[in-house]
Amino acid sequence: MKDLFLSCLCVFAACVGVCVMFNLRRRALLLASLGAALGWFIYLLTAFTGNDIVQCFAATLAVSAYAEILARVNKAPVTVFLIVGIIPMVPGGGIYYAMEYCLRGDMENFLTTGLHTFGIAGAIAVGILLVSSLARLFLKK
Repeated sequence: MKDLFLSCLCVFAACVGVCVMFNLRRRALLLASLGAALGWFIYLLTAFTGNDIVQCFAATLAVSAYAEILARVNKAPVTVFLIVGIIPMVPGGGIYYAMEYCLRGDMENFLTTGLHTFGIAGAIAVGILLVSSLARLFLKK
């Protein structure tokens, strides 16, 4: 349990750095970084599934809902909170290794790594799309 909170604290600190780079102010900086830590917490809590694509989908649902709520409360764009929140889940390593395998000519590893990375990216996109669509549907009524 201690490792879980330490990991979330590290994600929070890393996302504070990203927020500084994006020039967010104090309140938005803390809230956006808290959303990233929340997403990572959900990601780690769903580890029992044994599938990181499902973990990314669940975490993205939580981060997207958090971003939609905070955008309405703070009267700010959703992307301010959403971009920072999904940064810990972006499959950068998978993209790198897929391209490395491709350049080496190792097509089997390229395809498995590339498809897995595409699955994670798709789970993130579908999670954002689902929450955003539901938010727009309920706010119109």
